[in-house]
Amino acid sequence: MKMQKNAVALTLLLCSMGGAHAQSAGQWKIGGGWFHVAPQSSGTPLTVTALGQSTPVQGSSSKVANAETFGITATYFLTDNFALETAIAKPPRLRLIGTGTLAKLGEVGSAEIVSPSLLLQYHFLESSAKLRPFVGAGLSYVKLSKIELANSISSGAFLRDPTLGSLLEGPTTASFTSSIAPVVSLGVNYNIDEHWSLGLSVSYTRLSTRATLTTKSSVGDVVSTTKAKINPIVSFLSVGYRF
Repeated sequence: MKMQKNAVALTLLLCSMGGAHAQSAGQWKIGGGWFHVAPQSSGTPLTVTALGQSTPVQGSSSKVANAETFGITATYFLTDNFALETAIAKPPRLRLIGTGTLAKLGEVGSAEIVSPSLLLQYHFLESSAKLRPFVGAGLSYVKLSKIELANSISSGAFLRDPTLGSLLEGPTTASFTSSIAPVVSLGVNYNIDEHWSLGLSVSYTRLSTRATLTTKSSVGDVVSTTKAKINPIVSFLSVGYRF
């Protein structure tokens, strides 16, 4: 009888130890790690509006280079399977590279991207599983700020024309539209113990913005616009602490 009681006690102890690794309803998890941002970028040709006319610059295009940054996430488990996660990162600086007829300009500018997000996740398997894959979907608010332009753009030299010469050139500033963009993600968490875990996720954001360059020339304002798709694929390798 004593042996049976000991066996029951041991079983309960093991069960409780197994449950300590669970990602369960009511728990929080804070994660920190490294983001790799890989834009899948494309854009429309630059359209220049000057002297009452709008002219597309055929063959002009650009691309956005990869970037790295550090970020944190906060996850709250609504149930054993459903969770809400918010993510924010130190704004990475995205570099814009001229391509096509703008390739000779090289890097035309850069901007910091601020993109906090909120996702609803579904975590597969039991809450006590060591390895738990998940999928998620949500929204991200995206704003480009702290814009820096290369001299060829800030001086308006990119507007030099075989017919008009430097007539359209002048001090140039840039702006980008902000947007709310949809995000989807998938990933996996590995629970090391009752508090610590490792995570790997990949997300895709469908993001586009309109870039506007305003040049103060001697013949009036020259406005150049393009619509750019950034559509970043973001990988996130993290360490999490659960409580």
